[in-house]
Amino acid sequence: MHELSICRALLKQAEAVARQRQARAIDVIRVHIGPLSGVEAALLEQVFPLASRGTLASEARLVIRRAPVRVHCAQCDSETEATINCLVCAQCGNWRTRLVSGNEMILESVGLIIADPPTTETEVACV
Repeated sequence: MHELSICRALLKQAEAVARQRQARAIDVIRVHIGPLSGVEAALLEQVFPLASRGTLASEARLVIRRAPVRVHCAQCDSETEATINCLVCAQCGNWRTRLVSGNEMILESVGLIIADPPTTETEVACV
């Protein structure tokens, strides 16, 4: 299960952002995952509580936004959604396409708790 090591790397990035901003804790971590990324979003959600234990994100929520598979067609120059196993152009049916999205995993933002209670929260975009 490589999702555990991916989750640890994700937490390492989030903690670096938190330390840079002198945050007390991480409130939320938002990621963008495509179905062709090789990362199982459901498994990432399952291992997050284990991986985040003892970190600045121990009480954080992991929010996953799933990216669609999109292709660009060389024939009709359109960009359309495609399915995982059929990367043809939805406009003209051409099979000569280039993958535009769907294979990415991106740390979008990290929600930080900056001050001591009463808390002040801030969100840092990571893209």
